[in-house]
Amino acid sequence: MVEKVVFINRSSKVVKGGRRFNFSALIVVGDKKGRVGVALGKASEVADAIRRGGELARTQLVSVSLKDATIPHEVFSRYGGAKILLRPASPGTGVIAGKTARAVLESVGIKDVLTKSLGSSNAANVVKATLNALLSLRLREDIYKGRGLAIKKMVTPTISVTPTAPSETLV
Repeated sequence: MVEKVVFINRSSKVVKGGRRFNFSALIVVGDKKGRVGVALGKASEVADAIRRGGELARTQLVSVSLKDATIPHEVFSRYGGAKILLRPASPGTGVIAGKTARAVLESVGIKDVLTKSLGSSNAANVVKATLNALLSLRLREDIYKGRGLAIKKMVTPTISVTPTAPSETLV
């Protein structure tokens, strides 16, 4: 399991003796084989917030449809003010994404994808928009099976060349 810290936030509360700090850590956990989980861990110490977030994320793992090292089709998703566009890419392209979307995509195990984050750059919302986009992906086989159709295999025509008698060569 790969655990990535996406964002750490510090909040404070003013009390009689001074300020009290609390930390929240946005954590993404994945197995790089199509499963990913996201969670927000909160505690009074950074290390505890990260540990708690990792434990929560492991309990919330979900499966994602992948096609080899990329995604099966283009998808657009929004969560709050964050919008994200994911596009499949040819092998060798790599993960073209910002910091927050990259954490989710790499944890899932995607190696080739093009992304564009639009709207809000709020890390929590971008991560959730990316996760929603990944969850809305469907493979062609699953769609056909749901509709009760058989997948048509494309048949490529074969061209046979018959050898002709050798012609006389001029010397």
